[in-house]
Amino acid sequence: MKPLILISNDDGINAKGLHALVGMLSPLGNLFVVAPDRARSGASCSITSGYPIKQTLVKSEDGLTMYTCTGTPVDCVKLALDQMLGRQPDLIVGGINHGNNATINIHYSGTVGIAIEGTLHGIPSIAYSLDNQSADADFAPLTSYIRRLTSLVLEKGLPFGSCLNVNFPSAQAFAGTRICRMAYSSWIDEYTLCNHPHGEHYYWLGGECINDEPDESDTDSWALERDFIAITPIKVDATDFELKDMLGNWDL
Repeated sequence: MKPLILISNDDGINAKGLHALVGMLSPLGNLFVVAPDRARSGASCSITSGYPIKQTLVKSEDGLTMYTCTGTPVDCVKLALDQMLGRQPDLIVGGINHGNNATINIHYSGTVGIAIEGTLHGIPSIAYSLDNQSADADFAPLTSYIRRLTSLVLEKGLPFGSCLNVNFPSAQAFAGTRICRMAYSSWIDEYTLCNHPHGEHYYWLGGECINDEPDESDTDSWALERDFIAITPIKVDATDFELKDMLGNWDL
C-alpha cells in the first residue's frame, strides 16, 4: 500500500508553493490536500471555535484528492483527521510556505502549526518554507531535497513529540544542509500607522525581523544567510526543565 500523505499550508489553496509541493511528493504516495480557502499566514496553531467551518472538493483523481476549507491551517488538519480520511496518514506536511519560518517565527507560523498538530496526533510531520515571499517564487531548486528528506522521514519516522521545521534560502543552488537550533530574534517597527479619510487611524502589520545572535553559527538564521538549508527539530513539549528544577528549590 502506498503511503498516505496529508498536506496543508497557510498561504491558501491557490498558492504556488502548495502546488509545487504536490508535484514534488506525488511520486512518494497518495496525497490528500486540505488547504485554507484564503491566505492564513500567522495563524500559528489557532483553531476556529466560534462558528462552523466548511470544506469543498477541488480535485479528485488517482493518487490526489484536494479540498479547500474555510478554517485555519490547523482546522484543515483536524478536520481531515477526524472527518475526511479513512485512515491515519503516514505523514503530514505543511508548505511550501512563501517566506521563511525560521527564528522566533516558528511561533507565529501556520505552516509550522500544521506540523505541530500532526505531531500532537503522533504522526511524523514536516514544515517546509522558502525564504522568498513572492507569489511567483521559484520552488524548482527544492525538489530533490524535499523528496529525499520526505522519503527518509517516511522510512525512518520521527521520535514521538518531535517534528521538523525546514527552511530553504532563496537560491538556485544551496551550500549544503545544516541541522540547526532556532535563533533568537526580534521584530522591530512592527506596525505602520495610517490615517483613514474619515479621521480614524488604522495599522498595517509589517516590520523587520532582526537576528539577535548574528555571530552564532549553530542557528537557522546563520544557515539561511549563507545559503544553507536549515533543518530545525522541534519538540511540542514546552516544559522548561531547567526552570522546573530551579523552582523545585524555591520555598513555594
